[in-house]
Amino acid sequence: KELEQMAKEQDKESEKQALLREVENHKKQMLSNQAAWRKANLACKIAIDNSEKDQLLQGRDSFRQRKTTKESLAESASNITESLMGISRMMSQQVQQSEETVQTLANSSRTILEANEEFKSMSGTIQLGRKLITKYNRRELTDKLLIFLALALFLATVLYILKKRLFPFL
Repeated sequence: KELEQMAKEQDKESEKQALLREVENHKKQMLSNQAAWRKANLACKIAIDNSEKDQLLQGRDSFRQRKTTKESLAESASNITESLMGISRMMSQQVQQSEETVQTLANSSRTILEANEEFKSMSGTIQLGRKLITKYNRRELTDKLLIFLALALFLATVLYILKKRLFPFL
């Protein structure tokens, strides 16, 4: 029930469906184990009843055999019960493992979402940086062009002045 509740609380539909399938598998396995336990119990009761009927038909001299048969049947029923309890413990461990897996999945999903948000914010910062670098490259080109034109104008002015002073007749 707890695993089913955790599944219903999941945000992502795929995780929710996976957990609900896991819950269904556990329910089916539990019902199967209960049915097997009931069948085994019923089989033991039938075997005991049949044994008692046989002993009643055989007579009083088989009283000791009946007692040992009951003990062996009780022992086999006890063994079956222990086996079923072991299966129940294994199911409990599987449920606990599933809960741990769900918790790990939830933590990793949270981490991925946080990383995605950080990536989005970094992406905006990188785009802004790219725009600024492009703008500075254009300004650098413009500045170089202006410096070159100013230098050319300066040199032309110097040459004009030298020409007028050194060669006034030209």
